Amino acid sequence: MKWRSLAVMADMGEIIYIRYQDHILYHRSDPLVMAPQVRETIGWLVYEGDEYVTISWDRDAGPPSLKGGDSKATGLVILRSDILEMKKVG
Repeated sequence: MKWRSLAVMADMGEIIYIRYQDHILYHRSDPLVMAPQVRETIGWLVYEGDEYVTISWDRDAGPPSLKGGDSKATGLVILRSDILEMKKVG
């Protein structure tokens, strides 16, 4: 599946919505009934590359006090091959 650049739709730091397939960890279950789960998330676009996108859904409200970014940010790195839908929010 070919992806057009998300940068056309959203700039770094803008809020985006992503619907994606997630891996499943199973334990003491029948592996033949397992399949990837479709999940969704919303967050600020941090990075966009050819292989993956990075979003942050929890971050400092102000500028970081240390050099090198927000060491307490929380988010996801999602492989482009697992993305089903991606769009700018608002």
